[in-house]
Amino acid sequence: MTSVRQLVCSRSLLRLHKPPRVQTSVSGHGAETRLFSSSSRRGTVMPAWVIDAYGSNGVLRFTKNAGFPIINYPNEVVVKVCAAGLNPLDVGMRGGYGAATLSMKRDPLSIKQSGSEFPLILGRDVSGIIMECGLDVKYFREGDEVWAAIPPWKQGSLAEFVVVSGNEVSHKPKSLSHTEAAAIPYVATTAWSALVNTGGLSKDNCANKRILILGGSGGVGTFAIQLLKAWGAHVTVTCSQNAERFVRGLGVDHVVNYTAGPVEEPLSALEKFNLILDNVGGDTERWALNLLKPWSGAKYVTLVTPFLQNTDMLGIADGMMQTAATVATKALKHLVKGVHYRWGFFAPSGPALDEIRDMVDAGQIRPVVEETFNFSQVPQAFEKLEKGHARGKIVVQISKAGDEL
Repeated sequence: MTSVRQLVCSRSLLRLHKPPRVQTSVSGHGAETRLFSSSSRRGTVMPAWVIDAYGSNGVLRFTKNAGFPIINYPNEVVVKVCAAGLNPLDVGMRGGYGAATLSMKRDPLSIKQSGSEFPLILGRDVSGIIMECGLDVKYFREGDEVWAAIPPWKQGSLAEFVVVSGNEVSHKPKSLSHTEAAAIPYVATTAWSALVNTGGLSKDNCANKRILILGGSGGVGTFAIQLLKAWGAHVTVTCSQNAERFVRGLGVDHVVNYTAGPVEEPLSALEKFNLILDNVGGDTERWALNLLKPWSGAKYVTLVTPFLQNTDMLGIADGMMQTAATVATKALKHLVKGVHYRWGFFAPSGPALDEIRDMVDAGQIRPVVEETFNFSQVPQAFEKLEKGHARGKIVVQISKAGDEL
């Protein structure tokens, strides 16, 4: 049965490219046309952590004068940020990782000058309260508590307010605080995209499938474990000895300690797998695909791809050509061996978060928060994230839900 969310979203998508309302004013210098948004009445600046150039932690700068987000399209909402989650991607983006591709996504026609993305606000996870809705938003209203994963080409959540698309946002789980909720959206939609969209798994076909997660104690890994166990899969993970008890507490069936020696040896002794989710990369491709059941539709899905690195180094056109050649060569090489090689990517999705919300409220998935920082401690939060080996997510508390909207 088609849900209300699906009906509303399908109608909103038809209006997605509808131009925003404009109003024209006449001054001594002639007519001036500007985007109309009622959010302009709220003020023009807000507190935020920004970067003005790519670099190390020293480029992070706190300002009370960041530009207030404006609704430019009728399917957008303004969210008052209560909590923001950090991800390894934020550290990469701070240093310029993916800058070429993200700049093209922000400005496809290359109209703006180089560096026009600055000041740039990082942060991909948000949990907060809707303070304003665009003209075409029907599924949400002001005052709704929501969560979302923000695409990396948009301004992020390390700010008092952020704008997101109605197709990216979802009602927050009622059972979670904003701090807990901010630990889930980005890793959840990344894992969902890899396992469901790319891997073809679902709650209806996952029972008794054997899944291997390489790198199971990080944000994506901890979410994937819980999702797959809720769907009835048999889950094996690799992690350090220190994290073994932690991942077992999430319900995994078998753990291989990578600090005890090469993991390919103990993994090769196990029954072969239906799907492998690779969060590690490196030389794992050399041996991991041999762990799959051949000629059974088995898939290897890696989240560690050279796509952004290629476009950063070679430019958009040459980088995309190199990327296409690489993935095609690898896919063909392994297809003749009876297994499917795939790349997985983050994909923002409000409907996916709707389903995940229901699983959270049903007690099937819980947030895994490594550490919480105050808004004034964003540089320290990045330092913690850079150290790696985190078990779960780093969350920054921006404001309290009871603050004046």
